[in-house]
Amino acid sequence: MSAKTNALRILDAAGIGYELREYEVDENDLSAPTVAAKIGMPAEQVFKTLVLEGDRTGVLMACIPANTELDLKSLAAASGNKKVAMIPMKDILRLTGYIRGGVSPVGTSKPYPLYLDETADIWDIISVSPGQRGLQMLINPADLARVVEVHRAEIAQF
Repeated sequence: MSAKTNALRILDAAGIGYELREYEVDENDLSAPTVAAKIGMPAEQVFKTLVLEGDRTGVLMACIPANTELDLKSLAAASGNKKVAMIPMKDILRLTGYIRGGVSPVGTSKPYPLYLDETADIWDIISVSPGQRGLQMLINPADLARVVEVHRAEIAQF
């Protein structure tokens, strides 16, 4: 495993526990269901982080189960937007500090709101990217939501 990602440094500093699972990256298939299979977890327990833009609020993120599609209308309503759209892939690194297939909900370069799918609450542990392809972190969803909010508040002060 390579050096700690920004997300992992933030979790360590907050004293939040997590487990890491490595998997082999296939550049031709970065899909979340494939990642779920490679780390031996059900797709509904592995969450992918999507980066979107709302027409009123700007950039936001959604974490949804690997085996689902994002309901854009529901996210727009929940986020106070009339509509939301996926960010073009070419803009993901610039906006988040992470590359496609390795976007973490923790440690983005700017404080974006995160909408974590409500199904996360049925699990004691979910898997999300820690900000690096080939690696997934298993974390309690309540801990994830808490650390994202704390980090957003900290970087919003600058």
